Amino acid sequence: MKLLLSHDFPHSPPKDYFLTKIFHPNIATNGEICVNTLKKDWNQSLGLRHVLIVVRCLLIEPFPESALNEQAGKMLLENYDEYARHARLYTGIHAKSKPKFKSEAICESTTALNVEQRHTSVLNVEQKNAASGAGFSLNVGLHG
Repeated sequence: MKLLLSHDFPHSPPKDYFLTKIFHPNIATNGEICVNTLKKDWNQSLGLRHVLIVVRCLLIEPFPESALNEQAGKMLLENYDEYARHARLYTGIHAKSKPKFKSEAICESTTALNVEQRHTSVLNVEQKNAASGAGFSLNVGLHG
C-alpha cells in the first residue's frame, strides 16, 4: 500500500492505493482505495494511524454497495464462495513475496509503526521534491 502525503497534509487527506493487485469491491483495478475517511469525511485531526486502521477494517469488512470494482462487489453480494475463490486466486498470483537480496534488505530504510499491540505496519518514507508539491510518499506493508 502506498500513502502519498501532499505538502498541505494533514489539512488534506493522503492519497492511498495498493501497489499489489487485489480483488476487492472497494479497491479499483488501478489500486485506488474507496473509503470516505480519505475523501469527504477527512478531518485533519485523524492522522496516519487512523488511516491505516480504516484501510485494515475495509479489507476485513468490504462495502460492496459502494464498489469501485463492480465485478468484485457484484460477486460478493451474489455468490460469496465465488468471490472468495477469486480473491484467493488474485492473492496467489499477485501477493507472493519476492525474495530479497541481502544488500537490498540492509539498504532499505524502514520505520515500524505500531498500529495495534499485535499488528504492525512498516513504512518506507521518501521525501519528494518540494517544488513538485508532492510532499511525502509512504509505502506501507500491513501485517497481521
